[in-house]
Amino acid sequence: MSDNLRGIWCIIAKDMKTYYLKPPAVSWGMVFPVTWTLAFYLRNPVDFKGLIPGLIAMTALFSTTAAEAVVINFELRLGTLERLLLAPINMTAILLGKILGGTIFGFIMSTIVTVTCALFLDFHLNWPSFFLILLPSLLAFSTMGSLLCLLVREVFEAQTLLNLPRFVMVFASGVVYPIEFMPRFLQIFAHILPLTYAVKGLKSVSDLGTTSLPALHAAILLGFFTLFLFPAVKLLGKKFQ
Repeated sequence: MSDNLRGIWCIIAKDMKTYYLKPPAVSWGMVFPVTWTLAFYLRNPVDFKGLIPGLIAMTALFSTTAAEAVVINFELRLGTLERLLLAPINMTAILLGKILGGTIFGFIMSTIVTVTCALFLDFHLNWPSFFLILLPSLLAFSTMGSLLCLLVREVFEAQTLLNLPRFVMVFASGVVYPIEFMPRFLQIFAHILPLTYAVKGLKSVSDLGTTSLPALHAAILLGFFTLFLFPAVKLLGKKFQ
């Protein structure tokens, strides 16, 4: 256990130092969410406040998945991921190191966006409850990104593959359009997407007046994390059989 924990920490530290300023992580993890936010704000500054929870959730989604594409697919292409197999840690610990690194990167980006909105856009949050929602969201998105990135080898292939679920979730999970106004079949579809629960959870801990339970959304997001983790570990193991 101590070897695994030490290995996880070393993987996180190495990835943060080496990869998180790479162009794919910068463009998809930072520039894209900020550009998207500015586009909506300039379009309608008056009603922008209601979109803030969705935009925070979208920032979490794009930053974590962009980070996973960089740290996993760069190392798959270069063959450096295989070196971790020589360390006295198991496959789950290796993958958790990658996932937690993406989670930390997403946490930094999402917190920056949230603090900016709170300071300049009169957006109020229950901060302990906010982190109760944000952390499971980041874990779920980071693990989903890891699972999809392990299906391909190149960074550009991973980003292309990730674009389909990312953009589907952005438009079907209540980020830009309320789920309640969607057709019935789209409402059902929305509730099998993890981003939906991140958006609902963030709304429930803000001053937008929703009555849903943040703890319930956090539990569902942890369920998505578990759902994505086990097949991702198996897929990583098959890469080196």
